[in-house]
Amino acid sequence: MRVAVECKSPLLQKSLELFLGKHLSSLKNCDIAIRDVKFADDEKSFYISSNKDSDLVKPFSKSQLILALEKRYKSMNKGNLYSTIKEHVEDEFADNEELDFDILQKRIESLTKEYQENILRTVRAFYEK
Repeated sequence: MRVAVECKSPLLQKSLELFLGKHLSSLKNCDIAIRDVKFADDEKSFYISSNKDSDLVKPFSKSQLILALEKRYKSMNKGNLYSTIKEHVEDEFADNEELDFDILQKRIESLTKEYQENILRTVRAFYEK
């Protein structure tokens, strides 16, 4: 499955990129394009917003996103593509634990570094007075 992400919201853009990592593709080469602005003409568009008429309503989890994409592909009557998505979803859930741990580890490292910088800044400020 090749997915392009084109969102005006930087937070949504980054979240989707993290969720879909190995499935990301350019807009030109994608099977489906995820957007936070509705495109009525584009059959490949997958609309995400807070509105009830969207393909996926915010907030959502990674598994909800994958299942909604799977459902969308199935409704597009692309049998071969649906099989491919199903395989990728199974692979995604198999790699999910390792991926989640890597993300958690990076987040902990980032928070630890930030905490260390704050402590050093506080100590320097105390001794500079």
